[in-house]
Amino acid sequence: MSQTTKTALKELQRLDGEIRVAEERVAAFGPLLDDVEGPVVQLDTEAGVTRARFQEMKLDERRHELAAEEKHTRSKILQERLLTVRNVREEAAVTAELNMVRRTLEGEEQDAMTLLDQISKLEIRLEEQEASLVAARADVEPRRQELIKEREEVGTEVAEMKRRREEFATKMNPRELQLYQDIRGPTGRQAVAELTPDGACGHCFSVMPLQIQNEVRHGDELVRCEACGVILAASEPEGDGG
Repeated sequence: MSQTTKTALKELQRLDGEIRVAEERVAAFGPLLDDVEGPVVQLDTEAGVTRARFQEMKLDERRHELAAEEKHTRSKILQERLLTVRNVREEAAVTAELNMVRRTLEGEEQDAMTLLDQISKLEIRLEEQEASLVAARADVEPRRQELIKEREEVGTEVAEMKRRREEFATKMNPRELQLYQDIRGPTGRQAVAELTPDGACGHCFSVMPLQIQNEVRHGDELVRCEACGVILAASEPEGDGG
């Protein structure tokens, strides 16, 4: 591997490092947006719970109405039957049932009144929660949109960085590129390291034998650190590449 190739690998690693930093910047917008949207999400959740309870109570109200209607109808039927009873025993039975229906009806009506009061209070609470939710959304929306725009801008930068990186990589030797990718692995670990002035690996700082140091600095062959496996490259001459 020539020194030019080693320089190319270092440049590729630099590009990958910049991409990773930019991707971390994109990811960092997630918690920022969560912080901004947190109060809105909380209010929305609370309003949702109240809304669901309100709907349940409205269904209960309808069930009470139907039950009351049914008992009104039954009471009317029993009153009419009282007019046609044939004996005292039958009259007593109809009267007893009628009284039971009336008591049950009174209970239904009382429950319905209590429920209506609860529904009224819950409706007021829901209106207040929804008003607070609208206000909170209006309050955080400018900042939320600002963060979304910034995230999109950084995302565009990442896409452009990746495009440049792929364009750069296509000009490299496929075998050498594959080796670089294999060393980096899924975690994106360092794949290329310069020798330090005292001849140590710039990644794990293990001192290399003099023969390996000479091969890295003056040879064209690929040399990897015996300790950590990264590709070793000579440091750039002072003032070069800066």
